[in-house]
Amino acid sequence: MIKNNFPCQRYQSQPTSRREMLATCAGGFGAVAFAGLMSDPAFASDVDGLADHGFAGHGPHHKVRAKNVIFLYMDGGPSQVDTFDPKPTLDKLNGKDPGKLFDVEPTQFNNNGSLLASPWKFKQHGESGIPVSELFPHVAECVDELAVVRSMTSQFPEHTFANYFLHTGSGLQGRPSMGAWVNYGLGSECQNLPGFVVLNGGLIPPGGLDCFGSGFLPASYQGSVFKPSGTGVANVSRREQTAEQQEEKLKLINQLDAIGKKQFGKHDSLESAIRNYELAHSMQMAVPEVMSLADEPAHIQKMYGMDSAYGPTKTYAAQCLLARRMLEQGVRFIELTCPKVGGDRWDQHNNLKDGHENNARAVDQPIGALLKDLRQRGLLDETLVVWAGEFGRTPFAQGKNGRDHNPFGFTVWLAGGGVKPGMIYGATDEFGYKALENRAEIHDLHATMLYLMGVDHERSTFRFSGRDMRLTDVHGHVIHDIVG
Repeated sequence: MIKNNFPCQRYQSQPTSRREMLATCAGGFGAVAFAGLMSDPAFASDVDGLADHGFAGHGPHHKVRAKNVIFLYMDGGPSQVDTFDPKPTLDKLNGKDPGKLFDVEPTQFNNNGSLLASPWKFKQHGESGIPVSELFPHVAECVDELAVVRSMTSQFPEHTFANYFLHTGSGLQGRPSMGAWVNYGLGSECQNLPGFVVLNGGLIPPGGLDCFGSGFLPASYQGSVFKPSGTGVANVSRREQTAEQQEEKLKLINQLDAIGKKQFGKHDSLESAIRNYELAHSMQMAVPEVMSLADEPAHIQKMYGMDSAYGPTKTYAAQCLLARRMLEQGVRFIELTCPKVGGDRWDQHNNLKDGHENNARAVDQPIGALLKDLRQRGLLDETLVVWAGEFGRTPFAQGKNGRDHNPFGFTVWLAGGGVKPGMIYGATDEFGYKALENRAEIHDLHATMLYLMGVDHERSTFRFSGRDMRLTDVHGHVIHDIVG
């Protein structure tokens, strides 16, 4: 509670004018607003380390292998047995009753059909000989860069909870996203753009923007959503008629801040709010520059697929190209969501063939180009690229020509950023149903990502609700076998 020690709260024996009353109460109004801010745990916490090493103030704990992350989020759950985990047994037993061959767990819709062989052929590629489905001919050309993890698992078989789990390490809404955690621990090298950017191809995942939120961390760490076209973000251009008018507004903010510091002393939370204004001002110059894809050479645009006749490929090409341009500017964590393909995201409960082909057609060429472009520019070694959905899909049909959700064993892959290239880690059973060898969890993926960025996941914590919180909660082990 605010004590009665401000001028506007003292008893006045002489009448005052309205102007005098407002002038004397100005400090009191500021105190009320500041008290409201301080009731928020994010604002009320110490932020001494913000300017140098991020909010946590710890900087890297050990050798840094990756300076940046590009997270290629495959919304909906691609089928592992149709992409990077071939299963000849499904070809042999196609059409058989799965319940007579193994224990079938309850599925999302419990409309289970027969075993379903993949409609696509697999072929070994590169010196590593890693098999890749014909869905991904461009990614297959880069297979020697990949560490393919075939034994990932999730705790949730439903999109919303699984999306929260993949992004935040918890199936419950309201926890900080991994992009927020990374910037909290390490800060951002970019002074003119946010440290955590989400390039929205048109599909916000189930769970909504909380998948990219800051949770109990300060709001400045939440993901900033950009469109891959136009100005990228709304209101990036000033509304004032002249730059001088805008500068005067910023001067006024600084003057008010100085008054607050004089009356209440220096408060880092207030300083952080001022820095947000300053970042927004800097973005007016940086955003138009980074969004200028026309500046890219014609052969680079063509390599990414900017000239594709398929609209979703052009959209994702712009996302991948913007991701490369943003990491060149020092953006720490960049996430790409999927473009609209006219049907569903990678969530083919029916019409598996058309659905997966449309989604793969949208992302394959841009991803392959991104990996090649990063390599030829010397950026891949310090950039961690992660490809993952929230779960996989069943090796048996849902109905006749779809696949249901499968959290028991699915595939993700990582490239660059200290990852051991051209390898396969873990395995599912002969049907591609459950992780059988080197079973990994989403917490392990998060721990490994942080480790590659020089962060010990057990030491990067935030005090909230009476205990030290972390991205991996009380779980997670670094998958050292995939670290180069």
